[in-house]
Amino acid sequence: MSADATPDDDLPAWSEPFHGDGPGAAPDLGLDHPITREWAYGDGSGRGVRLAVVDSGVDGTHPLVGGVAEYVDVVRDPEADEGIRFELGEHDDLYGHGTACAAIVRSLAPEVEIVSVRVLGADLKGSAFNFAHGLDWCLEHGVRVANLSLSTSNDKYAETFHEIVDDATFARMLLVSAMNNERKRTIPSEYAGVFSVACAPGTDREQVWCNPNGPAEWGAAGVDVDIAWNAHGSITATGNSFAAPVVAGHLARIVGAHPELTVWQARTVLAAVAANAAL
Repeated sequence: MSADATPDDDLPAWSEPFHGDGPGAAPDLGLDHPITREWAYGDGSGRGVRLAVVDSGVDGTHPLVGGVAEYVDVVRDPEADEGIRFELGEHDDLYGHGTACAAIVRSLAPEVEIVSVRVLGADLKGSAFNFAHGLDWCLEHGVRVANLSLSTSNDKYAETFHEIVDDATFARMLLVSAMNNERKRTIPSEYAGVFSVACAPGTDREQVWCNPNGPAEWGAAGVDVDIAWNAHGSITATGNSFAAPVVAGHLARIVGAHPELTVWQARTVLAAVAANAAL
């Protein structure tokens, strides 16, 4: 999540399989007729897809974001039910990170409905408690794709997030989660039920890479990329955080074209159109 450029020999952790010789070919589906990008993405708009950016907030007025459909701030409140309060209504991005992720999604799926779920503060830190409740809110409010350019290393919440990932799978909500930039516990990104993402080579957001060996199952542009930032600005940055919304944008296209897909079907389609898919 660093805003500083990262040299190629000092990549965010978990990105290594996508560089050098790469991860090899994505699994061959063995279909009689290949899944094409035209079939997978339809018109490529992401129309009708509610996509949550679970982050530091989103500046919906940023020209690269192009508006936010709904806002919710997840606030710790000991006096509220379950110790959490959901504040609806427009909010700011407290750091710039959520705006960056939302703009990346918008660049790929221009008609997607972005929902800003704010769980991080001005220091880009938050609690696993708020994070988990933010995902519960997404499950209860029709979110189809959730971009999680954040994670927790708190083992106390490992089971909680396992349950959330299971619930999301059954609800057909696609969780796209960035691996941590450091090689440490990355919950829920390391779980098999999410689309776990790290940085792949290049800056072309039309390319997604499939790594069948995990734990970073997907790779996308995230090294020295131009991203939106606060005050309607932009910066050049490196991090798995900025690769995840690329994958989320591709999935929004796929789900927009094929609304009834299950999570495993969406995974199959994305693998079939990956940059390293078997020809």
